[in-house]
Amino acid sequence: MDARQRKKYRILGLNVAYYRNLRGLSQEQLAERCGLERTTISKVEQAAVGASLDTIFSISDALDVKPEDLFFFREGIKEGK
Repeated sequence: MDARQRKKYRILGLNVAYYRNLRGLSQEQLAERCGLERTTISKVEQAAVGASLDTIFSISDALDVKPEDLFFFREGIKEGK
């Protein structure tokens, strides 16, 4: 994976974490809503793996956001915890 791809996965992960926190959900709660494992949510948020479209659609549905909203850089989102 090249640097451009890593940056895109990082933006996806940061947005998932942003919307999850905005909704007051833990990774476990989001995973349950999506029918996924908590470790999958963690890996997406940390950009450790590429996410399938099915996973992205499940996450966007559970967070009540458009899938494309997960791919745009949001001012004010910072890396780290």
